[in-house]
Amino acid sequence: MNGSLLSYLIIFFGSLFGCLFLTPMALNLALKKEILDIPGGHKSHTSPIPYLGGVAIVTAFSVVILCATTFGSLSAGSGQLNIIVGLALLLAFIGLIDDLRTVNPVIKFAVQIFCTLCVCLAGDGVSIFEIEFIDWPITFLWVVGITNAFNLLDNMDGLAAGLAGIVSFTFFCIASTNDQFLVASLAIALSGCSFGFLKKNSYPAAIYMGDGGSLFLGFLISYLGLKLRFDSPVSRSFLVPITACSIPILDTTVVFFSRLWHRRSPFLGAKDHISHRLVNRGYSVLGAVRKIYGFAIIVGFAAFFITKVSSFLAGIIVATVWTFITSVAIFAWKAPTFYD
Repeated sequence: MNGSLLSYLIIFFGSLFGCLFLTPMALNLALKKEILDIPGGHKSHTSPIPYLGGVAIVTAFSVVILCATTFGSLSAGSGQLNIIVGLALLLAFIGLIDDLRTVNPVIKFAVQIFCTLCVCLAGDGVSIFEIEFIDWPITFLWVVGITNAFNLLDNMDGLAAGLAGIVSFTFFCIASTNDQFLVASLAIALSGCSFGFLKKNSYPAAIYMGDGGSLFLGFLISYLGLKLRFDSPVSRSFLVPITACSIPILDTTVVFFSRLWHRRSPFLGAKDHISHRLVNRGYSVLGAVRKIYGFAIIVGFAAFFITKVSSFLAGIIVATVWTFITSVAIFAWKAPTFYD
């Protein structure tokens, strides 16, 4: 297997159909064992919804990558791959335990710090300034921030999985056109299982991914963003993953400052995400989620074109995107929000 279109299609559809096959099994197991997300408080759903969707996502991704490593050219980077997938599986396990029994947030955060430290020690962190005591904190902010951003995005049916699929596919397009076969393969596998999960997770959702899925997706997306390489100055290259992930970043920023504004802890859940604000403005749940998908696709195209044009045009694209993002943030901020 090499970086051909056929190999990418095999990985994508293997992950997609794997998740389509495994998700109903996870759903039935969750129902049998009564592993349910009970409504109440800040939660949007009104009836118990099975968890364990994350198990299907993680398993589908892991099996496809294992097969590609065993039988394809991914074996060329198997050492590095084993470390990163192992760290992602650790986060998925902690998330699954949290779904089943509840884990102290301090422990979850400590595990994320440990995983990020491993990324830095493996030499995969940010290298903007090429000075460790400056680059490492930026790496920690990026990895922990994006991991938790996708965890927070899992607040409405189909939202986290759909955005993970769009962002991963954006990373795939960038990596594949710059001969990064390992990064492209991981990205297209992640995109496949995310889109496959939407079959049962789109509104009205039959199953949720839980923290076991969202932490796994968020961590791998943050890592793939770090690994993207293309012909450009360093000053431009770091803007690409930030732009591609601008919707999760925007949502987390709006939520964080909104809760501080209302004198609430940023770590307590509430119906104050962009998705909730759009619903409060009159959109249906499906309409709100699709609108956010549309935003993500637009910034995904922008992130891709930043890698292909001159620095001048890239600057214009970045300025346009972030003007658009800022307007969305203002629109979301002004939307009515109801705190419990």
